[in-house]
Amino acid sequence: MFTFLTARRFHGLVAFAAFALLAVAFYMEYQMGLEPCPLCMLQRIVFFCVGVVSLISALTANEKARKIFSWLVVVLSFAGAALAIRHLYLQSLPMDELPACLPGLSYMFEVFPWQEIMQAMVMGTGECGDVVWTFLGISIPGWTLVAFIGMAIINIVIALRANKKISV
Repeated sequence: MFTFLTARRFHGLVAFAAFALLAVAFYMEYQMGLEPCPLCMLQRIVFFCVGVVSLISALTANEKARKIFSWLVVVLSFAGAALAIRHLYLQSLPMDELPACLPGLSYMFEVFPWQEIMQAMVMGTGECGDVVWTFLGISIPGWTLVAFIGMAIINIVIALRANKKISV
């Protein structure tokens, strides 16, 4: 049986995927001119955290630690999926039911307390309801939801089989 793909290598692939998705997000922002909304920013933060945790797990030799890292990535992926679902919900609302648009994040960081900023980011704003790009009929938060679900599934398998090689 071919056992080249170990849990360690899968975590390396998850880290690569998370950082690649961040690179795509920055390309869309700086090259395509798509302005990220607060929910997009939070999803980026979750992808970064998933990438860092997966990279640490890929570089560590301890199988018990890898199991803990796997469950941490599962929790992070579920949090990212929840943000993506909220984002998709906002995109499905009619324009008159969207929350009010807020000032830019840089202004909010200067003026508002951090609790209000976090609440506004998690709940989303009117700009979170805009569908600015699609691929195969699925918007950006739809694709991030697919990525978060995939990362969660991979890490559940890794966590449940942490002391064994994953067979392909």
